[in-house]
Formats: sequence, C-alpha cells, structure tokens
Amino acid sequence: MALRASVIVFPGSNCDRDVMVALTQASGKAPNMIWHADTTLPASDLIVIPGGFSYGDYLRTGAMAAHSPIMNEVIAQAKKGVRVLGICNGFQILCETQLLPGVLLRNKSLKFVCRHVPMEVANTDSDFTRAYQKGQVLSIPIAHGDGNYFADDATLKRLEDKGQIALRYCDNPNGAARNIAGIFNESRSIMGLMPHPERAADPLLGSTDGQGVFKSLVESLA
Repeated sequence: MALRASVIVFPGSNCDRDVMVALTQASGKAPNMIWHADTTLPASDLIVIPGGFSYGDYLRTGAMAAHSPIMNEVIAQAKKGVRVLGICNGFQILCETQLLPGVLLRNKSLKFVCRHVPMEVANTDSDFTRAYQKGQVLSIPIAHGDGNYFADDATLKRLEDKGQIALRYCDNPNGAARNIAGIFNESRSIMGLMPHPERAADPLLGSTDGQGVFKSLVESLA
C-alpha cells in the first residue's frame, strides 16, 4: 500500500510543492495538499508541515499558523500517533502548538542564513531517520532567520536522556542549544527539523542527503 501523506499549506508556505515532489518521488504517490482553512484531513499515515513564512511570520514565527483551523485536526491526529514531520517553519509551528518542546529564537547572528550545512544523524531509531547510519554526516540546506533552538536545562537533559535529538549541526550556524538541528517528541512519532531535506532530495539540487528522511517514512509507513 502506498504512503498516504498530507501536506498542510498556509498563506506564505514556500516549500509545500518541493515536499510534494520529494514525497511523490519516494513513494510513487502524490500527497494530498491541504489548505490551512480546512477543518478535516483525509486518512493519512503522515502529515507534513512545510517550510516557508506562514502568515508572513507576523507576531512570531509559527504563532498564527498554530491557531489555523486545520491545526486542530493535525493536533488530534498527532495525539493518535499519526506521524507528523515539521520542516523549518513547520518545526516552529510544532513548537508553538506544544507538540514539540522548546522554541526557535532569532539566529545568534541576527541574520538570515541560507546555505548547505553539515549535520550529524544523532538517532536512527525512528520512522524518520532509519534509512541513515548513526553518526552519518549529511549536507542539507538551511534557510531561516529564526532557527536558534532553545529550551531550559531540564528539557535539554530530557531530550538527551530519552534519545529525542534527531540531528545535530557539525558547525552550529544559528546558536542552537547543544547544536540541535532536529528533535522528536517522546514517542518519536513527531519530528521537527530546521534543515530542508526536500531541497536535498534530487541530484539536480546538488545533494541527495535529504532523501533518507522520505525513504525512511516510506519504508516505515507504506
């Protein structure tokens, strides 16, 4: 059975089509594209909240999108165990909804950073990362002004102790605590990451290191 995926689209999303292409190439089936004002989701094995600048990043990155009508259903499905992937702005939205702990602050440099960065796979025991090797170094692009992951010391310790850190920067580009580039929730059914795997999922893009995320999901859920 092909992977049943849904991609949420907000005003200001700019990576939704990229995710659609990456998922279609990995699974052989195009995902459903779900508008933010919708209130229901089709049966889904995976929900993706893509990158971009939802609602123009007004108020605070992800703050308005977290209260979109569709997010009530996303939260409900996530609590039932449906896999949820949040990329860049999607990671920010997942933190705003408290589906993931912590917050994404302004980059330490106070500048927008857009380039390929090296990162290490910290945990492969998940439906999102099992196609990689632990310790494998990937080159995946980032494109954000608010990617500086922050949480209190108790939360950071819990993330470490419970294996919830998915990816770490090798050369921290934004000041993120403990070099965190991506995390899981406690059950590892949700992953948020600042790098854009969909922008490194085809040789024409200069890297295929992001393919492992989509390959992992197809192998685990299809």
